[in-house]
Amino acid sequence: MTTADNNGSGPLDVEIGALQGGPADLGQYTGRPVLIVNVASKCGLTPQYAGLERLHERYAGQGFTVLGVPCNQFLGQEPGTAGEIAEFCSATYGVTFPMTEKVEVNGDGRHPLYDRLVGFADAEGHTGDVRWNFEKFLIGRDGKVAARFSPQTEPDSAGIVTAVEAQLA
Repeated sequence: MTTADNNGSGPLDVEIGALQGGPADLGQYTGRPVLIVNVASKCGLTPQYAGLERLHERYAGQGFTVLGVPCNQFLGQEPGTAGEIAEFCSATYGVTFPMTEKVEVNGDGRHPLYDRLVGFADAEGHTGDVRWNFEKFLIGRDGKVAARFSPQTEPDSAGIVTAVEAQLA
């Protein structure tokens, strides 16, 4: 397992496709804080899309973005096609933040983006595999993981807001 701290490359240095095709160009976020979240449309935590959108809108003018990463590894809760995912997010939650292609976040097929994220511990000391949909990783202006939040942590929680604001200061 690699992390941003031990290999000199950060999570924004990997290639990943955009939800609607073509490259997602993570390099465009260099020097800006990014909250990377594995998302799913049919999960009990799916209403977090609304909080993620509010967080994105609140701080986008300061250079912050949320980046949604669809994943179908947790009980098949993101079965849709790219078009279906985009339509659901837009129509149901008014999502305007960028989304990547659907990837695996755990196991042998884990996307390199998540190889660079999962070695970072959350406040409870959890490292390793993503536990469920809506696990959150905050990438700092320096391009390294600054914080990790459990799936149950709401996007507008004091912990996330404080961490984002610290990266924007």
